[in-house]
Amino acid sequence: MCTADVEITEITAGYQGNRVLHEVTATLPGGRVTALMGPNGSGKSTLLAVLGGIVAPIAGSVSGTGGSRPALVVQQQAIPATLPISVRETVTMGRWAHRGLWRRITRIDRAIVADCLARMDIADLAERRLDTLSGGQRQRVLLARALAQQSGLLLLDEPCTGLDAAARAAIGAAIREAGDAGVTVVHATHDRADVRDADHCVLLRDGRVIEQGEPRIVLAAAA
Repeated sequence: MCTADVEITEITAGYQGNRVLHEVTATLPGGRVTALMGPNGSGKSTLLAVLGGIVAPIAGSVSGTGGSRPALVVQQQAIPATLPISVRETVTMGRWAHRGLWRRITRIDRAIVADCLARMDIADLAERRLDTLSGGQRQRVLLARALAQQSGLLLLDEPCTGLDAAARAAIGAAIREAGDAGVTVVHATHDRADVRDADHCVLLRDGRVIEQGEPRIVLAAAA
């Protein structure tokens, strides 16, 4: 697991010349749950993309992410509504980080997939097509896929946005369980309850870090 702290040092990043993050520096505790807080446009998603290796920074560095590929959970709205793939096939994609596209999935891989389906309480949906599920069910599937990757760094972009109470509770419990198991979890959120449940919080505004530290302190600063 990724037990070392993740050190973000003076990161500047953006898209097509539009800078979103401006000299962001933060420490994300290893093996703990960090909430990224801030209004829309504050840079939360861009920072997750930098941590996930999707966006290359213009300047600055990130260290302590470990040797494994980070597992990224996007918002379920980002998944094509007509994607013709089953729930089990989607979660199995999480094992490709270990096997690659062309190597056969092993019995151990199948057992890990089954465990992740059970953990997210979607085993009964395993043969359903992804495009037939509700938003909350799809988001549980995406998190199960990330858990199947068994990465030491789990990144989530507002995983509970627009979901019902049951889905939010299931995802929140899975995030807490991952952090307790030593995974470094970083999730973007607007929900103050999610922030209070985290171990650490980073407050972003206009692409800059305004405050970081214990959630209660950061929430007070945000207020």
